[in-house]
Amino acid sequence: MAERSYRSAAGAAIALRRRQHSASCRELAVRCPRLQLRSLSAVTSAVWLAAYGLFVLTQNSMVLSAAIFITLIGLIIYLHFVKVDQESLLVIGSLGIQVTSSYASGKESTTFIEMGQVKDVVINEAIHMQKVIYYLCILLQDPGDPQGVSEVVPLFQSSKPRLDCLIEVYKSCQEILEQRKTAPQSS
Repeated sequence: MAERSYRSAAGAAIALRRRQHSASCRELAVRCPRLQLRSLSAVTSAVWLAAYGLFVLTQNSMVLSAAIFITLIGLIIYLHFVKVDQESLLVIGSLGIQVTSSYASGKESTTFIEMGQVKDVVINEAIHMQKVIYYLCILLQDPGDPQGVSEVVPLFQSSKPRLDCLIEVYKSCQEILEQRKTAPQSS
């Protein structure tokens, strides 16, 4: 198991962990930055100070109760649906590709794509806010047209690794896809 440090498109430190289970099975996981207590405290303090200011003006204690309730509900929603701690890609040459997102609350979201549906794994580019951003995606084969692409599945949407990290993941995926393409010819 090898782990290397990289940067995300926003400049945050991320880590890529590579684990090779066999010649045709690799797991690649990108760990995102952990939740910062400083930023969480700043947001909570700002909301509660604004609520206290409204309380002083209105003399209504419901404002303070609502602020506490909104802060707690917002934090739960953020941890359960937004803040991703790790995104992993498990590539099994004979079976398929499993994409997993692990959230800060412990919830996991998993998607499996059969290898027969995978046309290719590519690095694509997009222009966002006057910047070129690179992202890794899986091209799904169109069942009606063997040369066509039916869908593009983007990977690592939360961590947004920079190009150097994406190239390493891309090379690992291509090695396994090449093994799959050459295996029927050699037997």
